[in-house]
Order: sequence, then structure tokens, then C-alpha cells
Amino acid sequence: MKRFKRLRLTPTLTVVIGFLVLLSTSLVLLVQAFTSERVVRSLGGTMVEVAMTAFRNEFASHLDAIEAQGAFIAKALETGTVLAGDRQEISTFAYGALAGTPQASLIVVASANGMATQVDRGLADGVLVPRHLPVKRIPRLVQLWQTAQEERQGFWTPVVYLPARAHSYVSYVVPVMEQETLQAIVVVGVSLDRLSKVASRISSDQLTVFLTHGEADLLAHPQLPDVFDKLTPTNALIDISEAPDDFLRDLFSHEPVAPGTYLLKPSLEMFAGVAPDGERRFTILEDSGENFGKLEVSIGAHFPASILDQPLDQLSHAIAIGLALLGGSLICSGFLAHYIARPIRRAAMDARAVARLDLEAVKPLPHSMVHELDDLAHGFNAMVSGLSAFLRYMPKALVSKLLSEGRAEAPPEERELAVLFTDIVGFTSLSEAMTTSEIAEFVNQHLSLIGGAIDAHGGTIDKYIGDSVMAFWGAPERVETPSIPAAEAALAIARAITADNRHRRARGLPPVRIRIGLHRGPLIVGDIGAPGRVNYTVIGDTVNIASRLESLGRDVDPEAEVIILASAEVGEKLPATIPFETLGTHKVKGKNELVDVIRLLTTEP
Repeated sequence: MKRFKRLRLTPTLTVVIGFLVLLSTSLVLLVQAFTSERVVRSLGGTMVEVAMTAFRNEFASHLDAIEAQGAFIAKALETGTVLAGDRQEISTFAYGALAGTPQASLIVVASANGMATQVDRGLADGVLVPRHLPVKRIPRLVQLWQTAQEERQGFWTPVVYLPARAHSYVSYVVPVMEQETLQAIVVVGVSLDRLSKVASRISSDQLTVFLTHGEADLLAHPQLPDVFDKLTPTNALIDISEAPDDFLRDLFSHEPVAPGTYLLKPSLEMFAGVAPDGERRFTILEDSGENFGKLEVSIGAHFPASILDQPLDQLSHAIAIGLALLGGSLICSGFLAHYIARPIRRAAMDARAVARLDLEAVKPLPHSMVHELDDLAHGFNAMVSGLSAFLRYMPKALVSKLLSEGRAEAPPEERELAVLFTDIVGFTSLSEAMTTSEIAEFVNQHLSLIGGAIDAHGGTIDKYIGDSVMAFWGAPERVETPSIPAAEAALAIARAITADNRHRRARGLPPVRIRIGLHRGPLIVGDIGAPGRVNYTVIGDTVNIASRLESLGRDVDPEAEVIILASAEVGEKLPATIPFETLGTHKVKGKNELVDVIRLLTTEP
């Protein structure tokens, strides 16, 4: 297979970035040079049309939701899901309907029995206690009942002022018919306040969106709540001339503008005027396609004229500046390429060390002002730190083996292993005179001695159990005779403890005495545990016998500074360089069969 020549990162980045800077800057300059004011205005016009479409859809969805809820309630009454004569059932149903329709302000259900049930959200968005009133006591409802008998389908009412609420509402009415007879009507009302909240939500600091009803009345505006006190039964709407918006108030004295000047569709109405702060602004009106009663509704918005009037009189000056910046950008691209490549090269070198698990050779990557490079450094450093911590809990040999084989798990399998147990004699009495921190320091120092001896002889530390250690040989790397390195490790532990005790006696501290147990036999070794949390460990009776041999040392030689007891299975594999004495058969706890025991001879038996 043909190998492609590998490229160096820094010169490659320099060439690529320089070319991209040259290409992009040249294209930008060419676009600026050949772009006309008409194109810019076309972009502005498109943006305005997209915005107006979005506003129209927003208001249409608001009204559609009200119509859908009215039809839903009417359908429930028509099918008998909700009984028109059951006021409590209607109240409960209306409560749920109103809660599910935040666009609506109130729901009224009037039945043929002459009673009406009303659930009102109120201006403060708090659902009130339902009211049950005779239809004849509500003239407005009587009118709607008569209109519904004529219409026989859903319809919007004109805007009316309701004195009881001191507010204006527009409603959607749905008749409920049964065999050509009107059984009930459903009225879903929406207040000017809620419509104005929609306008406020989609307006911004520069853009003001509003809704006009008829020729010159405001139906919705972000500032309309400021003049709700001017609403009366004879003036259910606020005239634009009395609008709280200083600019919009003079709308019809503003200069008409042909929409085609800015490539806008001709169906729009467009005006230009000057705001009180001297800013020139445009106003656009568009028929929303929605009707309340017999009055048409239009979507309106006014915004700074600068959105459409974008001058190009400094184009040549911009081109000159752009050419100068182009030259500077090409120079900077070389420095940028070097700056970007340096941590990447460093990460590549350290990644090779990580692959070898040579984490001590890996130094933390420095932070960078470039966000992505800083993320790279942070993530790489966190990975190395996490892997370092991970290796403290997992055998390094196991991780190396899994990496070299491209595996992420070690399935359980049966192997011939040697198991070692250690335990401190009289640890409880030894620690009574220590503080908590002193105990932790003592145990860590003791386990470091034992762990160092085990690591030096190729063992795998399975776990620490307080001051005890369990280790095994023959996995993850196979060992032909695991008894030999296990016995050598036990003798190395004995030497380390003996040397440490000399230092302890010199400091006036009592010596540490330990017992060690060794056994060889078949075990299940591999990943053991639940899918989300496993341990690389061993399972089998060999572990139990090694543990019992360690405990047996208490009976064999209770005063020994270090005693190493092993099974005959271990002894039969040991060379003559590892001396031991046979102790005969012994009964160990938890085993019915007797165990042949030997004692490894240390330098100080």
C-alpha cells in the first residue's frame, strides 16, 4: 500500500491560513467594490419582509389557538363529553381549557337552559372563581346568542368595552347546534392587555410591533397598557392619534414611501418620519389576513431608517484599508499558524508517551488564549490526571495489556495463580496511641513497603483491606510458575519490614509484626461485577486458603516478627534458592480437608 508523504504542521498551517486569508479578503474586497446600494437595500427589504411575516404568523397563531380552543369546547358539548346543563362540570372543563390556552382571557359557556358559566383569568393572569349567571342578565350575551342563531358557525365579535372589567375585549363565538337547534354558545375572549403582551414580547429596543384595528385604532402595542384608563364604552379602542408611542402618534402626517424603492412587495403601506429624538424611522403596515367582526386588522412595525438606508459613500476608503489589512493579515497568519501548531505538536508528542503509559514523562500542556487550544490543553491535562488516578486503582500491567490488544474489557477466565495475603499483628493495640492522621500516615507507609515489593516481582495488587494486602501472580500476564515470584515477593516484604523495624526501634517505636500467607491453585480471574462497575479480581477457594494460611501464622509462631506460611502446592514449585521447612498438615478454618503447610525461611527465622 502506497504511503503518502506526511506534512509538517507549522508550514502547512501557514500556507493554508495565508491562502484562506488572501482568498477571503480578496473576495470581500471584490464584493464591496461591485455591490451597489440597490443590492444592500434589497437585503434590508428582505429582512423586513421576513420579520413582518414572522410577526404576522405570531399574531395568527395567537388567534388560531383561541379559535381552536373554542371549537374544542363546543365539540365537547356537542358530543356530550361535557353536559351543557351541568354547571359544575362546565366550570371544571372551562378551568382546564383556560389553563391550556394562555392566549385567552376568559371563557363563557351559555346553555339553552338560560344559565351561563364564566371563568375569567383577569388582567393579572390569576384564574378567578367561576360565575354562574342567567343569560338574560347579560345583554351582551343575549346579543351573541341571537347572532349565533343566525351565523350557525364560529365568528369573531367587534371589540367591546366591558364596564364590569373596565377593559376592552374581542371574542370568538362558537355555536353548539343539535338538529338545527342552538343548544349553547362558547365564548372565548381575549383582552387588549394580552394582545399587547404579544406585541411587547416580539418587539425590541429598535423595533416596535403593533396591531391596528380598522382605519386608525390600536388593538395591540407594547405601551398600550399605559393608556387603558382612556377606554370607555363609546371608545373601546385607542386611536393612533392618542397612542402612548410619540412617533406612532403622528403616523398619518408622515411622508408616504413607495415600498418598491426598497424592493418591498407593493401590498405594504410604508411611511417615513422623524422621531422626537431626531432619528429617522420607517413605519410599515400590512394586512394580517385576520378579521374581528367587520373591521380589518393590520400588522404594523416601525424601526430606524438606517436598517434600509445603508450608505456606500466610503467604499473606496474601505477598499484601501482592506488592502492594507490584507498584507498585515498574511504576515499575522504565519505567526498564528506557529501559535496554533506549537501546543498541537506538544500534545502529539505527549500522546505517544500516554500510549506507552509513561505518564511521568508527560508534562501539563500550558493554557492558551485560543479557546479551542485552551480546551485541548485542559482536556489533555484532565485526561492525563484521570489516567494517572485510574492507574492508581487498576493494575498498570492490565491497562497496558488491554491497550496493546485493543480491548476495553477482560472477560473472566480460569487460570493457575498464586495468591498472597499480608496482615499486621496487633494493629488495633498498635494504633491506640496514634491520632487519626498518624494512623493514616502509618498505614500508607506500611502499604507502600509491601506494594513496592509486590510490584518489583510482577504481582498484581487486588485490594487493600485496612492494613492487609491481597495480591496475585499469573494475571493479567501469564506466568509459567507463579509460585516463584510470589515467594520472592513475600521474602522481599520480610526484608523490607525487618529493615523498617530497625529504624522504628532507633526512634523508640515498637516494631511492626506481620503474617503472610501463600497458596497456589485454580482461580477465576477477570472483570467481576455489574455492567456499570467492575473490578479486575479473582474468585475461588485458592483465595480462602491463602487467607487462612496467613491467619494460621498466629498459632504457629505468635512472637515472630515476620512469618510466611505457604501451602505445599507452592513449595513443590520453588527452587532450592528459596529455603523452607515443612510443618506438616494443619486444619484451617472453613476447610474440612487438612492442608500441607510449609514455612518460608527468612534471613532471621
